[in-house]
Amino acid sequence: MKKVYGSAAEALEGVVFDGMLIAAGGFGLCGIPELLIDALVESGVKDLTVASNNAGVDGFGLGKLLETRQIRKMMSSYVGENAEFMRQYLSGELELEFNPQGTLAERMRAGGAGIPGFYTKTGVGTQIAEGKEVKQFRGEDYILEEGIFADLSIVKAWKADDTGNLVFRKTARNFNPPAAMCGKVCIVEVEEIVPRGSLDPDHIHLPGIYVHRIIQGEHEKRIEQRTVRKREAAQ
Repeated sequence: MKKVYGSAAEALEGVVFDGMLIAAGGFGLCGIPELLIDALVESGVKDLTVASNNAGVDGFGLGKLLETRQIRKMMSSYVGENAEFMRQYLSGELELEFNPQGTLAERMRAGGAGIPGFYTKTGVGTQIAEGKEVKQFRGEDYILEEGIFADLSIVKAWKADDTGNLVFRKTARNFNPPAAMCGKVCIVEVEEIVPRGSLDPDHIHLPGIYVHRIIQGEHEKRIEQRTVRKREAAQ
């Protein structure tokens, strides 16, 4: 099965459609599938629902899809750092489904494992619980959360072989593995494709069974908030 494609546009060909649900990896601007996001912008696909920890920043990452008004609904746990996100949400132009961060990750992982739902204490007694089934276990309330079954997963990894075995680099792993697991089709962009058999099996973070298409490319790796120490005055 051929998994390596020449470009992000080529990898998306035949799998995108209006109204689809996309699971996107990344945390802030760390480990985001920026090349695939750019290709989605160029594709013109619209009315998207995107499950992602956040929506990037203005003009970068998922923020680009917000600016082009291609996203109809976000399923997120953090929505700061993006003025256009705030504007669209407050004006009623963008739907938002808030998820506690761990719940969002588990909903993706559950979908990838074929689990339609699970009970959690997180969100009990808050707005998160509104409209959800509540069940008692050992005398305590838990709410039912549904697994996420996405039409497409877009993720970013550090290395891959041609079978799709993935290695992520440090904190860039974040939401990428569970996001990759829950898509009917998973497309991964990587910094390097290495020969088959060169990855230590003990160091593989996600097996290739979850990955359908791979592209290699150059990445900007923008820093979301740069904090530096003030320069000390010369003595």
